[in-house]
Amino acid sequence: MVFFFNRVNFFIFFHLLVATSIFPESSFSSNAISTTKFLDLAKDPRLFDWMVGIRRKIHENPELGYEEFETSELIRVELDKLGISYKYPVAVTGVIGFIGTGFFPFVALRADMDALPMQEMVEWEHKSKVPGKMHACGHDAHVAMLLGAAKILKEHENEIQGTVVLVFQPAEEGGAGAKKILDAGVLENISAIFGLHITPTFPIGEVGYRAGPIFAGSGFFEATINGRGGHAAIPQHSIDPILAASNVIVSLQHIVSREANPLDSQVVTVGKFQGGGAFNVIPDSVTIGGTFRAFSRESFMQLRRRIEQVIIGQAAVQRCNATVNFLDEEKPFFPPTVNNGDLHEFFKSVAGSLIGADKVKDLQPLMGSEDFAFYQEVFPGYFFLLGMEDASVERLELPHSPYYKINEDALPYGAALHASLATRYLLKLNQDLPVVEEKHHDEL
Repeated sequence: MVFFFNRVNFFIFFHLLVATSIFPESSFSSNAISTTKFLDLAKDPRLFDWMVGIRRKIHENPELGYEEFETSELIRVELDKLGISYKYPVAVTGVIGFIGTGFFPFVALRADMDALPMQEMVEWEHKSKVPGKMHACGHDAHVAMLLGAAKILKEHENEIQGTVVLVFQPAEEGGAGAKKILDAGVLENISAIFGLHITPTFPIGEVGYRAGPIFAGSGFFEATINGRGGHAAIPQHSIDPILAASNVIVSLQHIVSREANPLDSQVVTVGKFQGGGAFNVIPDSVTIGGTFRAFSRESFMQLRRRIEQVIIGQAAVQRCNATVNFLDEEKPFFPPTVNNGDLHEFFKSVAGSLIGADKVKDLQPLMGSEDFAFYQEVFPGYFFLLGMEDASVERLELPHSPYYKINEDALPYGAALHASLATRYLLKLNQDLPVVEEKHHDEL
């Protein structure tokens, strides 16, 4: 979809373009915008405290996927204060902001907004005020860092050689919010997109990066195994679905250990087993469920086929019948997250100049999944990990723990990296692309 500004906005943009040279003669020099100063700006106590305040407000009021209405409102209020235009709603609660000329080229920065359905166990002043919901994956920090980057970029807007698109995305935690953002048609002219995830596995001030596959593709399954219930003392008169389900679970593990290439990492895990409610009763049915992961679409689809075959076949061996649901609507398949090779070298250069080459660390592939992968299937994308560990203070828990904490000293690094990647990439595009005649449809 082409995003056209209304007449008033178009007049304002046109007036600014006439009154102020967006691309001065020096703009194609590498010194046109000094991105190395962005980290100093992000560490300024005023900006740092502002980001911390935003992060804590979001942390206190966690919202699940497609329910991020208050989070979205907070974002829009801050964008309004900064004078940043945006489109809302996108994908229910998403917000898409625009900084720069409003015209080609476009580069996107993404932050996810949703929380998890779990109870926070950390006792502190800004603990979640919503029972059973918690920001246990750092998305509150992601939003704060992208808003921090937006503030920096807005202050340097007349130096930006194109348009930075801010993607505040709902429902990363299994809801495929990225896919819904794409389906809304608001990112069709994007040249590249960057995203990050904060992590305690790297020290503060360091980043983890990798070309090619970085996260696995993931899917979910649920199976109901039906037998015939009866008294536990006379099992010969029943058909035991618990025994059948137990054999199914063991056989599912053989798919990876005996059918998959050992050099092609794959996972099948059953994490749900529900059946029966009494010690002396064989139930009529059992429900199991789990997840499966792989680093290529081909391996993923083979896993899916074999999971269904094994469940149905092993249930039949025990005289049961089974149905398998891959939850395509509720929990859609996430593709593997694969970083673009050209963007890999670009990221290495930008991050190295900002935080030091020795702080840019190689990252091994992880079996977790990330819906940022949906963007990468449409245009070049790059995803990296931002360290926040300070072992001298405390050891931080991994994501999805009820004891998960954020080291807020990492926020300036994320904001500065966002701003640097966007501005440097737009500069690169303007240097690389030949001058062409003006085209129609160069708006987002």
